[in-house]
Amino acid sequence: MRTVGEELKARYGKKIYKIALNGGCTCPNRDGTLDTCGCIFCSGAGSGEFAENAALSITEQIERGKQRVAAKMPDQGGGYIAYFQSFTNTYAPLERLRSMFLEAIEHPDVVLLSIATRPDCLPEEVLDLLEKLNRIKPVWIELGLQTVHEQTAEYIRRGYPLQVYDQAVQNLQARGIYTIVHVILGLPGEERADMLETVRYVRDSGVQGIKLQLLHVLQGTDLAQEYAAGQVPVMDMETYTDLVADCVALIGDKLTIHRLTGDGSRRSLIAPLWSTDKKRVLNTVRRKIKERT
Repeated sequence: MRTVGEELKARYGKKIYKIALNGGCTCPNRDGTLDTCGCIFCSGAGSGEFAENAALSITEQIERGKQRVAAKMPDQGGGYIAYFQSFTNTYAPLERLRSMFLEAIEHPDVVLLSIATRPDCLPEEVLDLLEKLNRIKPVWIELGLQTVHEQTAEYIRRGYPLQVYDQAVQNLQARGIYTIVHVILGLPGEERADMLETVRYVRDSGVQGIKLQLLHVLQGTDLAQEYAAGQVPVMDMETYTDLVADCVALIGDKLTIHRLTGDGSRRSLIAPLWSTDKKRVLNTVRRKIKERT
């Protein structure tokens, strides 16, 4: 298993910390372009519960993020990923994107820029901007794919077909941009074989990294309403950790693994509550991975 921590330490010689930023972007699934409700699982924070305050400048957000890291890791000597996390971070006017990305990437303590977005929000002019930024410092693009199964994609209101993902990956790779793909495990209606098929597809699609995310039921989402009505089953820890170990075996050394599970805000998480004990979950996954080798 190739992990992002190992990859970054090999490149920079030390642990690199991620600062979650909020660029104040929205999403075509929320502003009426495609829908107004967002994806069925997406919270009001657009998956950015841990991001800084969008009312602050990008520089101010980075400085606040550094203070948070320093409170936990006093010996951290600099070296951060500026991570634009909330909503769709290439879905804004080009000049606004250029301004906030440059402000982040030119910060002296930022070594890398990571941008979470959708495959259908990467027009040519944005791709050109990303290519230019990538010449300043490394740029990562994180694509929310979640599943390769069209029936599930329609259910979660993803809003684009699989071929849009394929084209986005092709465009990013043509420009030499490191690409990470988000996959959600445990989406309603999907069996183990379906989830492994998604992981296999991502593995072979030409990208560099993958994030495995447990489905979280969060307050204020349409998924929460369906869960309350008894329509949404969630995985127990043994099932999930078994599945993740199988995913890791399937991925092998072809991709760098950026996440084995995910953090849900304790204030908004409804289920599964076992996921809040992240250390236990990760230790269980690592034990099962070791048992398979």
